[in-house]
Amino acid sequence: MNVRSPLIPTPEAAAHGPLPAPAPHTAAELAALLRLLTEHRRPPLHSVTIGHSRDDASRAAATAFADAWRAAGRTVLAVVDWPEQAASWLRPAHRLTDPGPDALVIAAAPLGWAQLARRLARSTPWRPERTFGFASLAEPAATALAGPGVLDGVRGAGPDGGTWRIDHGWTDSFPPPAPDDAA
Repeated sequence: MNVRSPLIPTPEAAAHGPLPAPAPHTAAELAALLRLLTEHRRPPLHSVTIGHSRDDASRAAATAFADAWRAAGRTVLAVVDWPEQAASWLRPAHRLTDPGPDALVIAAAPLGWAQLARRLARSTPWRPERTFGFASLAEPAATALAGPGVLDGVRGAGPDGGTWRIDHGWTDSFPPPAPDDAA
């Protein structure tokens, strides 16, 4: 995995054009994200750290997930936020990984997420396959900006209740379960 500096040069970010702001999460998206984590069997996931950028949609998604996770009797070790632009990304990266969570759950704007992921890959024991996110993380520009292989294994939920997974730099999307499968 080629892990470049977490600071993405402005020209590199600008080459992707304006990146979309995170949209408010949906009930179906939250349910699908919870399902991804609770169905994870090897090993089962009980404790998470939650990270979010400081926009309203990401903050609300992180809060909704934390409330639902705790209501299910599971543990939130930390909730970490970050600005869209930071000097090094080291502090939020360590705050997300140092408590030793079973998984990370992320709600974030694409550029900040790409920079944080680069720092996670470079400076922590982070494992992308133990990272789950809301729809904004599936933005192709974030995958490109993070760099080759950095986000491979990250998965999450879409607004329609479907899921997605990043593999070899591509985001594969999967439809929501059929009503008979959801029960």
